[in-house]
Amino acid sequence: RLSSEKGKGTMAELWLPVTSRAAPRHDDANAQAPCRDAAQGLRILVVDDDVLISMSTVGMLEDLGHEATEVNSGERALELLAQDRPFDLMITDFAMPRMTGVQLAHKAREARPSLPILLATGYAELPTGSDLPRLSKPYHQAQLGEEITKLMSGRTG
Repeated sequence: RLSSEKGKGTMAELWLPVTSRAAPRHDDANAQAPCRDAAQGLRILVVDDDVLISMSTVGMLEDLGHEATEVNSGERALELLAQDRPFDLMITDFAMPRMTGVQLAHKAREARPSLPILLATGYAELPTGSDLPRLSKPYHQAQLGEEITKLMSGRTG
């Protein structure tokens, strides 16, 4: 969990599960494979002005088998999209300086009308016109993978 307060700084909390069970051995035939997103190998553009959040998201995406490109502004994201870089999906923060994630999505759709876009936000209410699929912050890797799968299979909600 990441939280930031102006004038006080940023706090990072890491929550680890507690268990008395032994970890499964890698050569154990009954060990479960790690949970992976059904839509693997996607090229994903990650847009977030908070470097810690974008680094965390990129790490989760790479663990899920995706290739992630990280940028820290809507303007830079639009530059990459204008260069015709091959992206299968864009994940963007909502609250960013100079351009919100919703504004970025509208401009990105001008260049790439069929690009799936996932809005990651901590805001409960968004302004009208923000009909994008949403991923509520903070999120875990399983939630991120599930939302990507839903979005890429055409199911939103």
